[in-house]
Amino acid sequence: MSYDKLAKDILKNVGGEANVNSVVHCTTRLRFKLKDEDKANTNILKDMDGVVTVVKSGGQYQVVVGNQVPEVYDELVKGSGLAGDGIVPDNDGEKMKPLDAFIDMISGIFAPTLGVLAATGMIKGLVAMLVAFNWVAATSGTYIILNALGDSFFYFFPIILAYSASKKFHVNPLLAMVIGASLVYPTIVAQLPATLAATGGKALYTLFAGTIFESPIYMTFLGIPVIMMSYASSVVPIIVSIWFASKVEPFFQKRIPEVVRTFLVPMLTALVVVPITFIFIGPLTTWASDIVATGFSAVYSLSPIAAGAVLGGLWQVLVIFGLHWGLIPLALLNISTQGSDPILALMLGTTFAQIGSVLAITIKTKNNKLKALGYSSFISGIFGVTEPAIYGITLPRKKPFVITCISAAIGGMILGLFGTKGYLLGGLGIFSIPSYLNPKTGIDMSFYAVPIAIVVSFVLSYVLTMMFGLTKADQEVPVVAETTNTTTTASVPVKSEQVEEEVLVSPLKGQVLPLADVKDPVFNSGAMGNGIAILPEIGQLYAPADGVISLVFPTGHAVGMKTDSGAEILMHIGMDTVELGGKFFEIQTEMDKVVKKGDLLLKFDIDEIKKAGYEIITPIIVTNTPRYKEVNAIAKEQSNVIVGDDLLDLEINLGGK
Repeated sequence: MSYDKLAKDILKNVGGEANVNSVVHCTTRLRFKLKDEDKANTNILKDMDGVVTVVKSGGQYQVVVGNQVPEVYDELVKGSGLAGDGIVPDNDGEKMKPLDAFIDMISGIFAPTLGVLAATGMIKGLVAMLVAFNWVAATSGTYIILNALGDSFFYFFPIILAYSASKKFHVNPLLAMVIGASLVYPTIVAQLPATLAATGGKALYTLFAGTIFESPIYMTFLGIPVIMMSYASSVVPIIVSIWFASKVEPFFQKRIPEVVRTFLVPMLTALVVVPITFIFIGPLTTWASDIVATGFSAVYSLSPIAAGAVLGGLWQVLVIFGLHWGLIPLALLNISTQGSDPILALMLGTTFAQIGSVLAITIKTKNNKLKALGYSSFISGIFGVTEPAIYGITLPRKKPFVITCISAAIGGMILGLFGTKGYLLGGLGIFSIPSYLNPKTGIDMSFYAVPIAIVVSFVLSYVLTMMFGLTKADQEVPVVAETTNTTTTASVPVKSEQVEEEVLVSPLKGQVLPLADVKDPVFNSGAMGNGIAILPEIGQLYAPADGVISLVFPTGHAVGMKTDSGAEILMHIGMDTVELGGKFFEIQTEMDKVVKKGDLLLKFDIDEIKKAGYEIITPIIVTNTPRYKEVNAIAKEQSNVIVGDDLLDLEINLGGK
């Protein structure tokens, strides 16, 4: 596969470089922030070789490309004017909703750090196992060096987060790192109350005595008391601090002459931000963090088993919608304030439930293309990368996805029962196992629960998928090879006899027009497939053949179906009518519904759509055109048709594509 070509095709179909505000990547996804998501050709992207699927979540347009995402991202950056960090200076996209903005901020700050954080966490977990098995002494030089390597990233996390937050808040990255470094500077660490009390230091006085916020004061800044706290491994204080810096830095940039701006702006910004961080931001955010962490621990302690069932069962759903980003900072917060976290432990079973289901489908299916996808998804899933499994296999088939959620919930209950917790943010999949080893007690029942939960989640998912999870189509040998142009993922079996010809009838009453008259290049270029267009006179759309509904847009502007003979049809009412958000459309069918030729699928108000400024010309597209030798119009252009008139003749290429 050419990563360069794939990157160019993806960029073109997200609306081009001019439509991109920013792009970053995680383990398997290119995460775009687009100025206008309607300009992206989602169906074309989904059907593209090298693309698993497209997800819209948290204000991001996410193109899932799998394990090769770093290579594709590099080519995307090299072949475009996007900056190396994925940020385009122009940021005039529409304002996001508060929840979307929060998720976008969290993912933008944490996503770039997770790879190295996981790598160093794996090293620390392996070192803990070496000590637990008495293979390495905790006083040896080997331990000291490896432990420093594994612990350094998380200990100096404020510096790392300062850098990634600077990219999100548009602050000078080096200035941000200086602010982060000041929080963990050795002399500052030496001024911590616990350190001074242990060495006989006396407090000047105590603030908030007798409350949960009681704080001995050992130092002041210009006479202002400074409540010293440990910021090593902290998360929230530095993020708020860099956000504050993003407000202070522009203030000075506008007022300081350009000739001295290079050094005066960072100097003055640091002089304002760092003291305020130590005096106000640090203590307030640390107290807030402690309250949140304590509150979560209290809720968790009410029923760890129930927490395991809920978190284990719903984690994959949260991932699909991008909402898991709200829990990752909480997990890091728990580790930094309490030394352990149950969140990432309780969702451990999700990975192994996914690969259990995938293995069952892979073994039982007779579809060679699905087998190939299954084997690659299984292998990547072992190492914790489950997007290919979710989006390529289990989610489109629905039942396997539900089975994996149930299996992961039971795995979470086991982990909750034994009180399993994570002590560091380690690797993914099998590499995450050392993360659950208690560094104080070593191997105990909470750690033994990890392999038990893994086996139960995997086996249960495998067995249930074997029994209930496979569709009939997955177990049949396909008569006609699938094409790369399909726009749906519906599992509709093709009839065993080969059909040489199929006739589609008109789904609308109106005037027949060539696709060239459709102003959208996605349709008039034939990129979506061959077909014809109709200018409707009555706002009712009917099924053009017997088959199964494979696509119903929530906005009602488009319906797709797969006929009993294997034709995949897309009927798109009007141009850009998705922008109406469902107004003037009444959906009369549903996904996976078996329909007969002439069944009513959709009602729409032609006059109101026109008044809103939209064209109503409707393309009728055969999206798996390569399957056919010919796709010919029966009805003449400019002629009028009624519902049920012969419209298109499809001649199957019996020799293959």
